[in-house]
Amino acid sequence: MKKISIAAAFVMVSSAALAQSAPEKTGVNSVLGVAPKTEDFVAKASASDIFEIETSKLALQKGDDAAKKFAQQMITDHEKASAELKELISSGKVQGTPAAGLTGDHKEGFDELAKLAGAEFTEEYFDDQVDAHEDAVDLFKRYAEEGDNADLKAWAGKLLPALEHHYTMAKDLDKD
Repeated sequence: MKKISIAAAFVMVSSAALAQSAPEKTGVNSVLGVAPKTEDFVAKASASDIFEIETSKLALQKGDDAAKKFAQQMITDHEKASAELKELISSGKVQGTPAAGLTGDHKEGFDELAKLAGAEFTEEYFDDQVDAHEDAVDLFKRYAEEGDNADLKAWAGKLLPALEHHYTMAKDLDKD
């Protein structure tokens, strides 16, 4: 009996991303412009921050000067956003479990990026940042407009202009 309880507990807490509702996981909410549930927003926003921070740390080591400059801003801004989200949760104003680390597609993307070097690394880093920020802008916009938690909705709206700016910068630096 104890083995089942431990296994069940592990499955329940192993990843916030796994707890996302089917419509948010599949992208149906995004296509329809529907706001995610608070728990889904917390999981996806925190997972996105982790991915952008961790890939940017790689860019500080492997990127060209433009990538390093962009990466440092991503680390600074997304670490601040992560801290603010954790504060909202710890204050009790927001219910949800932030992602604990890279998972799923983010882990795969990070692992692939880590294998690259030089111009190939920089190109893929900017591609990844464009995609990540496009998704983040969509997520934050949907929650800021229609979210069900007033404090989190205000926070998402406050961060949206910075995310839009990051998205524009990443597109400008992406040389595809």
